[in-house]
Amino acid sequence: MSMITIKSPREADMMRAAGAMVGKAHEAVGQVIRPGITTLDLEEEAERCIVALGGEMAFLGYQGFPGKICVSVNEEVVHGIPGKRKLKDGDIVGVDIGALHQNYYGDGASTYAVGTVSPEAEKLMQVCRKALEIAISKVGPGVRLSEISLAIQTFVEGNGFSVVEDYVGHGIGRQLHEPPQVLNYVPRMSSTPDYTLKEGMAIAIEPMVNAGKKDVRKLQDGWTVVTADGGLSAHFEDTILVTAEGHEVLTKV
Repeated sequence: MSMITIKSPREADMMRAAGAMVGKAHEAVGQVIRPGITTLDLEEEAERCIVALGGEMAFLGYQGFPGKICVSVNEEVVHGIPGKRKLKDGDIVGVDIGALHQNYYGDGASTYAVGTVSPEAEKLMQVCRKALEIAISKVGPGVRLSEISLAIQTFVEGNGFSVVEDYVGHGIGRQLHEPPQVLNYVPRMSSTPDYTLKEGMAIAIEPMVNAGKKDVRKLQDGWTVVTADGGLSAHFEDTILVTAEGHEVLTKV
């Protein structure tokens, strides 16, 4: 798929339903996160919630991904595979959840504190969350994607953290990943085109913020992305519909 799609009112309704499933799954996961729980337990909680609401898990098998959600702990940036790992007091854990409802997708991520975390970890999560909020506040018809990218980068770097450049946000709808790419930074030189948002477009904005340098690498499992310097990373994401009045966040409860 190479074209940006404009969602009809019916399609927007399908995406609202999928987004609501993601939001409720995050609410459920947030309530059970504690020291001693496994990353697989989080996956099972998310699945129970989404299936009960009539949805399907969006990530399982996507480009071969073996998990139903992504769970990334501490230095893991994105695409962590749920398993037997037990969470410890002081961990931070990024949880990325996708839901499929009548062939339409919702996608959202949040980073959670496990027990009591360090001041650095707390600030990192706050800055990443706020960067997403700032980006969302700018969404509306006539806004260029580069304005959103610049807002994220400026805020994150102004707080002493780094923006991951290797992984970016995206359009979303009948496909989990559609055009356009939604960068969290403004490239110095790039062939990545800039787009003007229009009513009916849907995008997933997802800043990934590192406590140290921006560089990342992939582990031998072929999926899990970690910070190259071993520092902490946070990840927040929402699915946003561009409306005539501005925007609607589809993945909030």
